[in-house]
Amino acid sequence: MTTERRMPATTADERTMLEGWLEFHRQTLAWKCEGLSDEQLRSSAVEPSELSLLGLVRHMADVERSWFRRVLTNEDAAPLYWSDEDPDGEFHLTGADTYEEAHAAWQAEIETARSNAARFGLDDISEGKHRRTGERFNLRWIYTHMIEEYARHNGHADLIRERIDGSTGD
Repeated sequence: MTTERRMPATTADERTMLEGWLEFHRQTLAWKCEGLSDEQLRSSAVEPSELSLLGLVRHMADVERSWFRRVLTNEDAAPLYWSDEDPDGEFHLTGADTYEEAHAAWQAEIETARSNAARFGLDDISEGKHRRTGERFNLRWIYTHMIEEYARHNGHADLIRERIDGSTGD
Protein backbone atom coordinates (compact mmCIF):
# COMPACT_ATOMS: atom_id res chain seq x y z
CA MET A 1 0.00 0.00 0.00
CA THR A 2 1.26 3.46 -0.85
CA THR A 3 -0.18 6.33 1.12
CA GLU A 4 -1.22 9.22 -1.09
CA ARG A 5 -0.88 12.60 0.54
CA ARG A 6 -2.84 15.50 -0.87
CA MET A 7 -2.09 19.13 -0.11
CA PRO A 8 -5.23 21.20 0.52
CA ALA A 9 -6.28 23.55 -2.23
CA THR A 10 -4.62 26.93 -1.86
CA THR A 11 -7.93 28.74 -2.35
CA ALA A 12 -10.21 26.53 -0.26
CA ASP A 13 -12.66 27.92 2.26
CA GLU A 14 -11.60 27.79 5.91
CA ARG A 15 -13.25 24.54 6.89
CA THR A 16 -12.08 22.70 3.78
CA MET A 17 -8.55 23.97 4.38
CA LEU A 18 -8.51 22.97 8.06
CA GLU A 19 -9.88 19.52 7.26
CA GLY A 20 -7.43 19.23 4.36
CA TRP A 21 -4.38 20.02 6.48
CA LEU A 22 -5.54 17.63 9.20
CA GLU A 23 -5.98 14.88 6.62
CA PHE A 24 -2.57 15.66 5.10
CA HIS A 25 -0.91 15.19 8.49
CA ARG A 26 -2.84 12.00 9.20
CA GLN A 27 -1.61 10.66 5.86
CA THR A 28 1.94 11.77 6.66
CA LEU A 29 2.06 9.67 9.83
CA ALA A 30 0.75 6.63 7.91
CA TRP A 31 3.37 7.25 5.21
CA LYS A 32 6.17 7.36 7.80
CA CYS A 33 5.10 3.89 9.02
CA GLU A 34 4.71 2.34 5.59
CA GLY A 35 6.77 -0.71 4.67
CA LEU A 36 8.22 -1.33 8.13
CA SER A 37 7.97 -4.47 10.23
CA ASP A 38 6.32 -4.47 13.65
CA GLU A 39 9.78 -4.80 15.17
CA GLN A 40 10.98 -1.69 13.34
CA LEU A 41 7.81 0.20 14.25
CA ARG A 42 8.33 -0.68 17.93
CA SER A 43 11.96 0.48 17.96
CA SER A 44 12.70 3.53 20.09
CA ALA A 45 14.09 6.74 18.68
CA VAL A 46 16.99 6.98 21.09
CA GLU A 47 17.39 5.57 24.57
CA PRO A 48 16.17 6.20 27.17
CA SER A 49 13.16 7.52 25.22
CA GLU A 50 10.37 5.06 24.46
CA LEU A 51 9.21 7.16 21.50
CA SER A 52 8.50 4.92 18.50
CA LEU A 53 6.43 5.03 15.34
CA LEU A 54 4.01 2.44 16.73
CA GLY A 55 3.75 4.45 19.94
CA LEU A 56 2.97 7.58 17.91
CA VAL A 57 0.17 5.80 16.04
CA ARG A 58 -1.29 4.58 19.34
CA HIS A 59 -0.89 8.07 20.83
CA MET A 60 -2.69 9.71 17.92
CA ALA A 61 -5.53 7.18 18.15
CA ASP A 62 -6.05 8.29 21.74
CA VAL A 63 -5.66 11.98 20.84
CA GLU A 64 -8.32 11.66 18.11
CA ARG A 65 -10.53 9.81 20.59
CA SER A 66 -10.06 12.43 23.29
CA TRP A 67 -10.77 15.53 21.21
CA PHE A 68 -13.47 14.25 18.87
CA ARG A 69 -15.32 11.98 21.29
CA ARG A 70 -14.77 13.12 24.86
CA VAL A 71 -14.40 16.86 24.28
CA LEU A 72 -16.38 17.56 21.11
CA THR A 73 -19.38 15.29 21.74
CA ASN A 74 -19.06 14.54 25.47
CA GLU A 75 -18.93 10.80 24.82
CA ASP A 76 -17.79 8.62 27.71
CA ALA A 77 -14.96 6.98 25.75
CA ALA A 78 -12.24 5.40 27.87
CA PRO A 79 -8.64 5.74 26.67
CA LEU A 80 -7.38 2.96 24.43
CA TYR A 81 -3.75 2.73 25.49
CA TRP A 82 -3.10 4.86 28.57
CA SER A 83 -4.57 5.08 32.04
CA ASP A 84 -4.24 7.27 35.10
CA GLU A 85 -1.83 4.65 36.45
CA ASP A 86 0.16 4.61 33.17
CA PRO A 87 -0.30 8.02 31.49
CA ASP A 88 2.27 7.14 28.79
CA GLY A 89 0.89 3.66 28.17
CA GLU A 90 0.69 4.17 24.42
CA PHE A 91 4.50 4.22 24.35
CA HIS A 92 5.00 1.21 26.65
CA LEU A 93 5.09 -1.46 23.96
CA THR A 94 5.49 -5.21 24.16
CA GLY A 95 6.25 -7.77 21.49
CA ALA A 96 2.52 -8.49 21.31
CA ASP A 97 1.66 -4.97 20.16
CA THR A 98 1.13 -4.81 16.41
CA TYR A 99 0.79 -2.09 13.82
CA GLU A 100 -2.21 -3.90 12.37
CA GLU A 101 -4.15 -3.48 15.62
CA ALA A 102 -2.95 0.06 16.31
CA HIS A 103 -3.58 1.19 12.72
CA ALA A 104 -7.10 -0.25 12.79
CA ALA A 105 -7.86 1.52 16.08
CA TRP A 106 -6.38 4.77 14.76
CA GLN A 107 -8.38 4.60 11.51
CA ALA A 108 -11.58 3.85 13.44
CA GLU A 109 -10.99 6.92 15.60
CA ILE A 110 -10.33 9.06 12.51
CA GLU A 111 -13.61 7.89 10.95
CA THR A 112 -15.48 8.69 14.16
CA ALA A 113 -13.74 12.07 14.32
CA ARG A 114 -14.88 12.92 10.80
CA SER A 115 -18.44 11.85 11.55
CA ASN A 116 -18.62 13.75 14.84
CA ALA A 117 -17.04 16.91 13.41
CA ALA A 118 -19.49 16.93 10.49
CA ARG A 119 -22.28 17.69 12.97
CA PHE A 120 -20.60 20.93 14.14
CA GLY A 121 -19.86 24.31 12.61
CA LEU A 122 -16.41 25.80 13.14
CA ASP A 123 -17.76 28.22 15.77
CA ASP A 124 -19.86 25.62 17.60
CA ILE A 125 -18.73 24.96 21.15
CA SER A 126 -17.91 21.45 22.29
CA GLU A 127 -20.48 19.53 24.30
CA GLY A 128 -17.78 18.15 26.58
CA LYS A 129 -14.92 19.70 28.47
CA HIS A 130 -11.18 19.10 28.64
CA ARG A 131 -10.55 16.53 31.36
CA ARG A 132 -7.84 18.57 33.11
CA THR A 133 -8.82 22.20 32.54
CA GLY A 134 -12.61 21.95 32.31
CA GLU A 135 -12.55 24.23 29.25
CA ARG A 136 -14.82 23.98 26.22
CA PHE A 137 -13.53 24.54 22.68
CA ASN A 138 -14.95 25.45 19.33
CA LEU A 139 -14.36 23.06 16.43
CA ARG A 140 -11.95 25.54 14.78
CA TRP A 141 -9.68 25.37 17.84
CA ILE A 142 -9.84 21.56 17.91
CA TYR A 143 -8.94 21.34 14.21
CA THR A 144 -6.07 23.77 14.67
CA HIS A 145 -4.80 21.91 17.72
CA MET A 146 -4.99 18.56 15.92
CA ILE A 147 -3.00 19.94 12.98
CA GLU A 148 -0.36 21.18 15.44
CA GLU A 149 -0.33 17.86 17.30
CA TYR A 150 0.17 15.84 14.12
CA ALA A 151 2.74 18.27 12.70
CA ARG A 152 4.85 18.07 15.87
CA HIS A 153 4.68 14.29 16.03
CA ASN A 154 5.31 13.95 12.30
CA GLY A 155 8.61 15.72 12.93
CA HIS A 156 9.38 13.03 15.49
CA ALA A 157 8.25 10.36 13.03
CA ASP A 158 10.54 11.73 10.34
CA LEU A 159 13.58 11.45 12.61
CA ILE A 160 12.61 7.97 13.83
CA ARG A 161 12.09 6.73 10.28
CA GLU A 162 15.44 8.13 9.16
CA ARG A 163 17.11 6.34 12.07
CA ILE A 164 15.45 3.04 11.14
CA ASP A 165 16.23 2.88 7.42
CA GLY A 166 17.55 6.22 6.23
CA SER A 167 14.28 7.28 4.57
CA THR A 168 13.66 11.00 4.64
CA GLY A 169 11.02 13.30 3.26
CA ASP A 170 8.60 15.91 4.41
